[in-house]
Amino acid sequence: MINKYQRLFKGEQEESHFWPSFTDLLTVILLCFVLIFIIMMVIKSFQIEEMKRTIDQIMGVRVNLVEELQEEFSDSTLGIKVDEDTGALIFNTDILYEFDEADLKPEGFAFLDEFVPTYLEVLLEGGYEDYISEIIIEGHADRSGGYLYNLELSQERAFSVAEHILSERFPEKHIQQPFQEKLTVNGKSNMDERMDDAGNYSAEDSRRVEFKFRLKDEEILNQTRELLEGN
Repeated sequence: MINKYQRLFKGEQEESHFWPSFTDLLTVILLCFVLIFIIMMVIKSFQIEEMKRTIDQIMGVRVNLVEELQEEFSDSTLGIKVDEDTGALIFNTDILYEFDEADLKPEGFAFLDEFVPTYLEVLLEGGYEDYISEIIIEGHADRSGGYLYNLELSQERAFSVAEHILSERFPEKHIQQPFQEKLTVNGKSNMDERMDDAGNYSAEDSRRVEFKFRLKDEEILNQTRELLEGN
């Protein structure tokens, strides 16, 4: 009987020694997880702040670019408008083409020879080249004709502009290669109509060509999104 109680007492002692040790182990493991979590959050916080600074820098580049384009073309006699939000350069197609045509007029060649080098000098030689992802030539049509007809017309008009800039007859050949590397040509048919000052539809303003640029902000935003999602 005594031996039985001794064994029982010994078992209780061993159990009492086991549980504090196991509890201590769980506490250590939990503390390790908490420490790792804190370290990961600190690292992520630094990464996010760095991404935010990069995005702010990109957005600052857009503002500076728009200001430089406005300064360059605000007093131009070429009839160019600069969108103060996007920096898109807009001009009526009448200077480039005959109505319902996609072949450049002689005045159109002269216009592009004067305008394009100045435009690309700002974008590609003004310290912004590394921030530019795309240079987009975009053609637009008015309501005359159907969607598909105007899609083809607007694409052909934008293409004829790009074709001349990259041709042998273009005077500033040193800008052709960097321009080509970033070039995209689009036709938008009649899907982006323009209104006059009174708010009425303007066929004349709707027929236009736009030169746009896209910065690398989308890539930066995607990287930030992946970071926030833990990728």
